[in-house]
Amino acid sequence: MASPVQIRVTINGTLHTHEVEPRLLLVHYLREVCGLTGTHVGCETSLCGACTVLVDGKAVKSCTMFAVQADGCALTTIEGLAVNGDLHPVQEGFWERHALQCGYCTPGMVMTAVQLLADRKRPTREEIAHALRGNLCRCTGYTHIIDAVEHAAARR
Repeated sequence: MASPVQIRVTINGTLHTHEVEPRLLLVHYLREVCGLTGTHVGCETSLCGACTVLVDGKAVKSCTMFAVQADGCALTTIEGLAVNGDLHPVQEGFWERHALQCGYCTPGMVMTAVQLLADRKRPTREEIAHALRGNLCRCTGYTHIIDAVEHAAARR
């Protein structure tokens, strides 16, 4: 077994320093070491997107990245979106447009949509659907999710 490696990662604005096994996936680091359980473990094969977080502002499936690869990076998880109790516009959109079903896919969908809206101020429905193609929801037909992202774009 490889020796633990020290990493320094800023998560939701707070610096975290830990020694981790080199093979520890970022999703497990966030959940098990940092206690940030909003990032969900779905398939662990990069298919479902439930584990999506922002790494230096880009949506990344955290099951595809080792924690050591995040050394020096700024991460944002679903827990870091609300500010002073106010929901992020995408979170608000999911609430207002009834895009929440079981909620398992929601953190990954929200984080993917946050990056989309950082890149495109008013994406079309087709662009939203295309951006979310790497996130699977087993409960809905995606219509309400796309509505939620449109709502967030209009509110910004």
